[in-house]
Amino acid sequence: MCLLIGMTGVGKTMLLKRLQNYTSKGSFTDAEDNPPTIPTVGTNLMNVTIGRKTEVTVRELGGAMAPIWSSYFSDCSVLIFMIDASCPTQISASCIQLLNTLTSDKMQKVNVLILLNKVDLPLSMSLGELRYLLRLEDVVSTAPQPITVLEISAKDGQGLSEVIKWLSVNCKAGS
Repeated sequence: MCLLIGMTGVGKTMLLKRLQNYTSKGSFTDAEDNPPTIPTVGTNLMNVTIGRKTEVTVRELGGAMAPIWSSYFSDCSVLIFMIDASCPTQISASCIQLLNTLTSDKMQKVNVLILLNKVDLPLSMSLGELRYLLRLEDVVSTAPQPITVLEISAKDGQGLSEVIKWLSVNCKAGS
């Protein structure tokens, strides 16, 4: 199972809804540009099709559940950790949660995708600023698990094809 976590308001639900409507041609199957979302309280299970026959179950955990995220780690085969690139006040909390997650014994062999979301917004920090603030080079080089970092906009679809590619490489059918 793919686990999707991140602080409150980073865009996890929007990402899932956009991925559900994403086609292999790099477009969306519905005309709705911004599907309505409400903050996830608890968990949210969604299936995402990443190929013609491959479906991945993604469990999204609400940001308010951060204190108990670790109770879901044992069922996790891949992890997507989402960070809001437009919210400088949330960066340190996201970094602490990311480090807590990566150092958990249950997550040592899990492939990790770090998504820097909301890069389309005018106040979004640059990749360089985020790499510096989060010390991403140090995190990636010292972590035992393979980590990929992508910039995306769940709202406008930027980078979603790369997320689909990552899922297709890192998720087994039915996981």
